[in-house]
Amino acid sequence: MRSARAGSGEGGAGGGRGELRGARVLVPGATGEIGGALAVRLHALGARTALAGRDRDALTRISAACGGAPARTFDAWDLEACARTADWAAAELGGLDAVVVCVGVAAFGPAADLGEDVAEHLMAVNALAPMAFLRAACAHVGAGGVLAAVTGVVAEAAPAGMADYAAAKAALATWLTAVRRERRRDGVTVLEIDLPHVATGFARRAVAGRAPALPAGMPLQEAVDAITEALSCAARRVRPAPGGGLETLR
Repeated sequence: MRSARAGSGEGGAGGGRGELRGARVLVPGATGEIGGALAVRLHALGARTALAGRDRDALTRISAACGGAPARTFDAWDLEACARTADWAAAELGGLDAVVVCVGVAAFGPAADLGEDVAEHLMAVNALAPMAFLRAACAHVGAGGVLAAVTGVVAEAAPAGMADYAAAKAALATWLTAVRRERRRDGVTVLEIDLPHVATGFARRAVAGRAPALPAGMPLQEAVDAITEALSCAARRVRPAPGGGLETLR
C-alpha cells in the first residue's frame, strides 16, 4: 500500500508492515469483532483510520482505542449512506489509501424455508453495501492504494443450509475479481479476504436459523495478522492454506 507518508521515507513499497504507517484507511464494519480488531491493529502500526459501524456505543469505544479516530454510523440498507461514508472518510483524512470492508451477517437453514425479507437482508449487507463503499472509494483511492473486503470460504464451498448467505458472499467475490481487472492499469490493488470460520461468535448472531456444528474457529488475531500483511504487500487474496492457517497471494 502506498502510504500518505511514503515520500518522506517512513513508508513506501517493500516496507513490510511498516508501510502501513501514515496510511489513511477507512474500516466499515469497525464495530464487528474482525473490523474492530483490525482497526486497533492498524492504529498500532501507525495508520490513520476512519471508522464506520452500526453500533454507536461500540464505535465510540473503538474510536477511543484508535486515538480518537473519526467515526460515523451507517446502516447497510442505505446504500447512498454507505457511498457518502467513503466521501466523508476521504474528507476527514485528507484522502484515502485503503478501504477494508468488514461488514457481514449470516443466516442458516434450507433455502426453501428462508423468507424473502431475510434473503434481501443477506444480499444487502454481504454484497450491496460492501460494493457501495468500494464503488464510492474508487474516486479517492489511487495508484498504490487498496480496495478490500471480507468474503469467506462459503462463497466457494456453498454449504447446504447457507444458500443465500453463500450466494451473497459469492456475488461480492465475483465483483471484486472484476474490479481487480478494471483497476489493474491504475495501480490499485483489489484484495479479497477469504476467511474460514473465525472464533468471534459471528455464527451465533445470525439473523435467522441456527448454525450447524462448526469446527473450532481460527483465532481472531491470526486473521488480523494475515489481513495486515496482505494490506502491506499489495496482495490480491487471503485464503485458507492447504496445511492450515492462512496464505497470502500476490
